[in-house]
Amino acid sequence: MGYDYGKNRSEHPEPMQAEVKGSLPEWLQGTLVRNGPGLFSVGETSYNHWFDGMALMHSFTIKHGEVTYRSKYLRGDTYNSNMQANRIVVSEMGTMAYPHPSKNIFSKVITFLNHTVPDFTDNCAGNIIKYGNDYYATSETNYIRKIDPVTLETQDKVDYQKYIAVNLVTSHPHYDKEGNTYNMGTSIADKGKTKYMIFKIPAVGKSGSAESPALKNVETICTLPCRSLLTPSYYHSFGMTENYFVFIEQPLKLDILKMATAYLRGVNWASCLKLHPEDETLIHLIDRKTKKQVGIKYYTGAMVVYHHVNAFEEDGHVVFDVIAYEDNSLYDMFYLDKLKDQDTSGPSKTFTKPTCKRFVLPLNDKGEAGEDLVKLKYTKASAIKEKEGKILCQPEVLTEGVELPRINHHYNGQKHRYVYLTAAEKVESTMITKLDVETKQRLDWTAENCLLSEPVFVPRPGATEEDDGVILTAVINSSPGESDYLLVLEGKSFKEVARVYVNVELHIDMHGYFIPQND
Repeated sequence: MGYDYGKNRSEHPEPMQAEVKGSLPEWLQGTLVRNGPGLFSVGETSYNHWFDGMALMHSFTIKHGEVTYRSKYLRGDTYNSNMQANRIVVSEMGTMAYPHPSKNIFSKVITFLNHTVPDFTDNCAGNIIKYGNDYYATSETNYIRKIDPVTLETQDKVDYQKYIAVNLVTSHPHYDKEGNTYNMGTSIADKGKTKYMIFKIPAVGKSGSAESPALKNVETICTLPCRSLLTPSYYHSFGMTENYFVFIEQPLKLDILKMATAYLRGVNWASCLKLHPEDETLIHLIDRKTKKQVGIKYYTGAMVVYHHVNAFEEDGHVVFDVIAYEDNSLYDMFYLDKLKDQDTSGPSKTFTKPTCKRFVLPLNDKGEAGEDLVKLKYTKASAIKEKEGKILCQPEVLTEGVELPRINHHYNGQKHRYVYLTAAEKVESTMITKLDVETKQRLDWTAENCLLSEPVFVPRPGATEEDDGVILTAVINSSPGESDYLLVLEGKSFKEVARVYVNVELHIDMHGYFIPQND
C-alpha cells in the first residue's frame, strides 16, 4: 500500500457521524479509544523514529447502532513546548533534540543537564490505560497524562515518581475483576540500587471510594534486583495469573551510563539499548500471596519479547504465551528513513519474524537431572532440570508471523483458547487472525488495499463462551473512492458483520482500550 509513516496527520476534535454498513449488535455500546504517533515534523525539524511522533488519540463511540468519530492530539508539555518553539525541543527515545544555534550558553547548559539525568517526555503515544476511575494516555516514561475519554481533552500530568520510585513503567498493566490495576516499572540507581518493581493501584482508596489520582494509594507488591546494576533489562509487558506474576528479564539491556552521556556524544537514547545474545533470558515467578519470588530458577535462551499474550495455572504448572523475536531488529525497522526506503507492503528483510511461543513453568522442581518436569499432556513445551538445579525452559511454537495479541479480557490470568492478532510477515499488517491455541488452527480476515490495526475483542455481556463477542479493528483503506473504516467481526465465525466508514484519514496507531457504556 505504501503508507506514508512520516506524514503529519490532521486532528478532528469535533464528533463526526460515521456511516454504518451492516448491522451492529444491539449490546455493543461504548467507546474504543486508541493511541499512536501522528505528528512527525515541527517547523524545520523532524523525528527520526516513528515511535517518537507526537500522540494522536482517536475514538469510535458506539451508541444504539450509531457511531461517532473524533481525534485529538495529546496536548502535554512536550506538544506545547514543541509548538511554541516551532521545532522539536523535547527529546524522545529515537530522536535527540538540541537547542537552536541561536540559544545562549546558559540555555545549552540547562539542556545538557536535563539529558544527563533524563527528564523524560510526556508524549504518551503508546496506549490508553485505566487507574481507578480515570483514563490515561501512556508510553513507558514516568509521566502519564489523564484524558477525558469522551472528548479526548488532555487533563492532569501525573508523575509516577511522586508516588513510587520508578523511572520507566510499562504501558500494558493488568486488571482484576475488582477493578484493581497491576503494573511494573524499573527504578534506576535509587539509593545505589537498580531494581524492578511490581505494584498495585487499588480500584478504591482508603475512604472506600475512588480517588484521583488513584496512584495516591499505590502499593508496592514486590521488588526484584536487576542482575546488573547499570544495565537493567528492557521489557514492554509482563504476565499475571491468579496466584503469580511472570517477569521475563531478557538480555535486551539499557546501558545507564551510556544514556547519561548520549546527549554529549550526539546519539539518541535508543542507541544505548543493546541485545546481549550470549546471555540467558531469566524467567522470574513471583508469588502474589507471599509477595516474594519463588525459589526455583527458570531460564531460556536469548530472546526479545514485547508482548505477553496471557498466563494461567494448571495442575502444578504456570503456562504463559508470548510473542518472541530472535533480536531487536523490530525497533530499528521503524526509523523513518528506513520505512521510506523499503517496500513496506512486501515481506520484510529487515526484521526477524515474530513467533507466538508457549512456555511452561513447573511449580515443583523435584526430579532427576535431565528430567522434563512438564507433566501437561497437551503441550510440547519442556522444562529440563539441570545438575545445578536450574530449569531450562524450551517453548512450544503455537504459530508464526503474528503480533499485537489480544484476548477476551475476562480470561486474563485464566486458561484461554483464542487469541486475536495482526499478521506480521511484513511491516504493514494486511491481515488479522483468530488463533485457536488448542488446535493451532487460524481463521484469517483480509481485504485488498487495506491496513489493519490491533484487533480488540469485546465480549458480549453475560456471555458464557470465550469467543462470544465481536472484534474491532481500525482499517486504513486505499481502494479508490472508499473511506477508512472500523471493521466489526463476529467473534465465533470471524466473519464481517459491519463496517463503520469515517470521512477522514485514519492513522496507523499502537494500542487501545474499549470502555463499555456503563463504565
